[in-house]
Amino acid sequence: MKMIEVTTNIAIDEKEIEEDFIRSSGPGGQNVNKVATAVQLRFDINKSAGLPEDVRRRLLRLGGKRVTSAGVLIIHAARFRTQERNRKDALERLIALIRKAAEKPRLRRATMPTRASAKKRLESKRRSSRTKRMRRPPGHSEE
Repeated sequence: MKMIEVTTNIAIDEKEIEEDFIRSSGPGGQNVNKVATAVQLRFDINKSAGLPEDVRRRLLRLGGKRVTSAGVLIIHAARFRTQERNRKDALERLIALIRKAAEKPRLRRATMPTRASAKKRLESKRRSSRTKRMRRPPGHSEE
């Protein structure tokens, strides 16, 4: 059982990753029509034992359109001309995504605007109002 270390406290089993090799578009000449070099990596987020619950939730959200309704993350790699480089690329992208999901989001602390910024904002509104009032035709009454 080979484990892939993502962070110091997160490791995923290699068996949880499923790879399919498909024909790739792009560079490769006639080779493109014969050899399946593109990789489609599948990782079931919900069934992974190595992911903590908070990381699992963030990964589902971070995956976006790449996550199926069943919770399977699909990464398509066809950047390179060889199967091995595409496999490595897909795995690196999966690890990077999990690492990003492992980062805890910083809590937003509500703050009040400073007295100076509030004063500046109100002065700007007064100036704008004065300018618009000056643009009105003479004798224009407000109703």
